[in-house]
Amino acid sequence: MTYILALDQGTSSSRSILFDREGRCVAQAQQEFAQHFPQSGWVEHDPLAIWESQLATATRVLKESGISASQIAAIGIANQRETTLVWDKHTGEPIYPAIVWQDRRTQPLCQELLDADKEDEVQARTGLRLDPYFSATKLRWILDNVPNARLRAEKGELAFGTVDSWLVWKLTGGQQHLSDVSNASRTMLFNIHTQTWDTTLLQLFDIPPALLPTVRASSDDFGHTDPALLGTAIPIRGVAGDQQAALFGQAGFEAGMVKNTYGTGCFMLMHTGHHALNSEHGLLCTQAAQPASGSAQYALEGSVFIGGAVVQWLRDGLKAISASHEVEALAETVSDSDGVILVPAFTGLGAPYWDPDARGSITGLTRNTSMAHIAYAALESIAFQSTALLQAMLHDAQKNAIVLKELRVDGGACSNNMLMQLQADLLGIDVVRPAMIETTALGAAYLAGLGCGLFSSQAELSQHWRIDRRFSPRTSASERAQRFEHWEQAVRRTRTL
Repeated sequence: MTYILALDQGTSSSRSILFDREGRCVAQAQQEFAQHFPQSGWVEHDPLAIWESQLATATRVLKESGISASQIAAIGIANQRETTLVWDKHTGEPIYPAIVWQDRRTQPLCQELLDADKEDEVQARTGLRLDPYFSATKLRWILDNVPNARLRAEKGELAFGTVDSWLVWKLTGGQQHLSDVSNASRTMLFNIHTQTWDTTLLQLFDIPPALLPTVRASSDDFGHTDPALLGTAIPIRGVAGDQQAALFGQAGFEAGMVKNTYGTGCFMLMHTGHHALNSEHGLLCTQAAQPASGSAQYALEGSVFIGGAVVQWLRDGLKAISASHEVEALAETVSDSDGVILVPAFTGLGAPYWDPDARGSITGLTRNTSMAHIAYAALESIAFQSTALLQAMLHDAQKNAIVLKELRVDGGACSNNMLMQLQADLLGIDVVRPAMIETTALGAAYLAGLGCGLFSSQAELSQHWRIDRRFSPRTSASERAQRFEHWEQAVRRTRTL
C-alpha cells in the first residue's frame, strides 16, 4: 500500500488527488458544486452537495487511475475552514445549510460583543478577532434561528462540525465525530493555549458542549472509511484546515517560513514555531498542522476575502472575459493600470484592515480607462492585499527575531505568471512557486502519510519539495513604496472605520 488519497474540500469545488510514495500526483478529479446567496451578505452550501461531490471525486480518481482502494495506505483531508454545519446524530441529516466562512450575517452579534469589550478576552484565548468569519457566531445563529435546534442540542441530539468533521462523520458511516487542532482553532471556541474547548467561550457564545467534536492532532487516527463507500475500509490518518495543510505541503515546518495560497481568497501563514505570537498589526494567531508526536505549533495568519474571486467577478459580473485564464492575456495588453486602483471589498476587508462593512471601489478612472486597465488593476489588487499582509507579518516577526527570506506560493491563481511577478515586485523578495501547486492536498497527504508510517519524518518530506519557478523583484524600493501608498490611499477612501 504505497498511495495516499487526499480529499481537498474547497469553497467552490471538491477535489481528490492520488499521491504516490514520492509525493507525486498520480491522478486527480474535481467537481464544482452550487453556491447559494439567499440574502445580501449570506453565503450557504448544501452539506449533502459537499459530501456527494467529495465522494464522487474520490470514486472517480480511483476508477480513472486503475488503483484499487486496497492499495491506499491512508486518506488525508484538507477542508475549507470556519464553514459551519449542524446535523442530527441519529439520522446524519443536516438541520440547516452550511453557513460558509464568507457569510456576514452574524455581524450584529459580533458588534454586540465588541461593544461589550469582549474582543480582548476572545483574542487572548483563541488568537482570533471577533468577526463573522469564524464559526462560533454562525453556530449560535443556527441554534437561535432553526426551530428546536437549541433544545435538541442541549439534549445531545445534534452534532456541530466544520467541514472536516462532516466528512469524517460521513466517511466513517457516522462512527466518528472528530476534528483536528488546526480546524478547531478556527471556531473561536477552542483555547489554543490549553488545547481544549474553552468553557468561558462556550458560555459567552451560549453553545452547549454536547455539540462539539473530539479534537485530535492533525496526523492521528480518525477512524476508517465505511467499506461500502470505496470498496474497503481505508484508514483516515490526516486532517487539517486547508491553509494549515498548504503550509505543511510547502514544507513550512520551521519558524519564519511563509506561504500564500491564491484561491477564492488569499491566505498567508507564517510558521512561528512553538510560540503563539500576539500580533500587533491585525493578524491572527492560529494553530499550525500538528503531527501527532509534536507539541503545539503556531502560525500568524492573514486572510484576503476576495483574491481569485475578483477574476471570477470580471468573468461573471462584468463579462469582461469568458474564462478566468483569459485575464492574464487581457491585462498584458497594457503596461500598467494607468492609475486605476480596484479595492475588491465585496464582502468587507480582512487583515490587516478588518472592516466588515467596507465595500468595493474603483478609483482613478479616466476616459482613457479600458477593460484591460481594470483587468490589470484586478490582478494588482490581489498582490496589493497580500503585500499588506506580509508587511504586517514582517513587523511582528522582526520583533520576535524571526527572519523571512522568500514567499512560497500555491493555489490555482499562482499559475498566473504576471500576478506572481507583480507580487515579487511589490514585496521586494523572491516569490517561489513549487512544482506541485496543489499544496493543500499535498499537505493532507503528507499528514496522512506520517500518520500511517508511509513517511518517516518531516525531514523526508522536505526532500520531496521541488521548485518550479522563482520570481525575483524588478522594482526599486522607492517605486514599491510609491505604488503601495497609492493602494493605501484607495483603501482609506473605501473603509468605513
